[in-house]
Amino acid sequence: MSKRSVVTFVFMLIAGAAAPLYAQEPAGGVASATEVAKWSIITAGFALAFAAGLAALAQGRAVSAAAEGIARNPTAAGDIRGSLLLGLVLIESLAIYVLLISLILFFLKPFSPA
Repeated sequence: MSKRSVVTFVFMLIAGAAAPLYAQEPAGGVASATEVAKWSIITAGFALAFAAGLAALAQGRAVSAAAEGIARNPTAAGDIRGSLLLGLVLIESLAIYVLLISLILFFLKPFSPA
């Protein structure tokens, strides 16, 4: 077994042992609506940040690869351009889905008690 595997196993073991420490419920026994709303907004913000950042990276790599492909084979520019546009549309749609879910968490608060 490599040193990296051992270190990873030890960290996972520590994390698994520490997880029950954070399982305690609030004093009232039920999470308050404001607490749930607060964490919904924080979660939505992190989801938007990750989706926007990773979508931007993916789009940059796609455009870079398409430009390189067109430079290597100019006769295939039409096919490459079509595939590039389809890929960019799918990448952007994933970011828009995350935006939609985040807006639902911001405004509808689906996890708050009635």
